[in-house]
Amino acid sequence: MSFEIERKFLVRGNDWRALASSQTTIRQAYLASGTKSSTRVRIRGDGTATLTIKSRPADLRRMELEYPIPVLQAEALMQLREGSIIDKTRYVVPHDSLAWEIDVFAGDNLGLIIAEIELKDIDQPFDVPAWIGREVTAQPQYYNSYLVQQPFSSWSLRAQSLTRYA
Repeated sequence: MSFEIERKFLVRGNDWRALASSQTTIRQAYLASGTKSSTRVRIRGDGTATLTIKSRPADLRRMELEYPIPVLQAEALMQLREGSIIDKTRYVVPHDSLAWEIDVFAGDNLGLIIAEIELKDIDQPFDVPAWIGREVTAQPQYYNSYLVQQPFSSWSLRAQSLTRYA
């Protein structure tokens, strides 16, 4: 069984862009999102697709099971989605010995930029780059499963501005 330990942060400015080592586009949709788990399908720009089940609620450590599936099947599953499709570009930014993943959202979530870091242990220390803003790990509105139901474009202007200037 696999577990994910992930922390989420808002991003300040654009200094991180010059440090990005790679990028890929991602389209994902949620097939189910309940109180105990969420099930999503994801298609990456490199022509791969996965089906993922994650435990809930979104804590620092949660179960994550991910399976590769054919893109054609992923496309068919997207038609069974709940809510909208998440479109984003994911950039990988190395920093110290870890890699930050920066998601720049498009479509209904345009303007939202989230940084994630995966850790091996809940208490693992890590250096926070200057372009990292406020931590939003425990705030459900910043999770993709929430954004398919309440996209960033539907948030109040005040909530959007607080997010953009973290």
